[in-house]
Amino acid sequence: MSRVAVGGTFNPFHDGHKALLTRAYQLSGGGELLIGITSNEMAGKKYHEVEDWEVRRQEIRTFLKDTFNISPVIVRLNDPFGPTVDEDFDYLVVSPETEPTARQINIRRIEQGKQPIRIELVEYVLAADRQPISSSRILKGEIDVHGSLL
Repeated sequence: MSRVAVGGTFNPFHDGHKALLTRAYQLSGGGELLIGITSNEMAGKKYHEVEDWEVRRQEIRTFLKDTFNISPVIVRLNDPFGPTVDEDFDYLVVSPETEPTARQINIRRIEQGKQPIRIELVEYVLAADRQPISSSRILKGEIDVHGSLL
């Protein structure tokens, strides 16, 4: 059993997010799965308009309950790091987009005399056109949440 963390904005919730959460679940091995969801305030500064935090939380909770019959710990992220700098985890599950943040987390941990967290990279899920599924592509109307071309 492992303690696993994964974080993101998760909006719109798409097949790439599902792959990330699936890998996090697998690595947890029945241990703790902590999911950090970017706060409305933080997401609004960095990203496109997003659904309310509670709506995004419920989508993730429903997916994990329906798929794996689990109820993960879900926290609000008001910064890119959440509890991962101060608390110990066995794995930090990331996409290529969030991998640089994971490296920053480990730098901060090492500076504090803590062990780094093992980073587990989950590659992008590709759309029908062999390009990554991304929230921005979905919002532009190029693809749907499953990567089908529109």
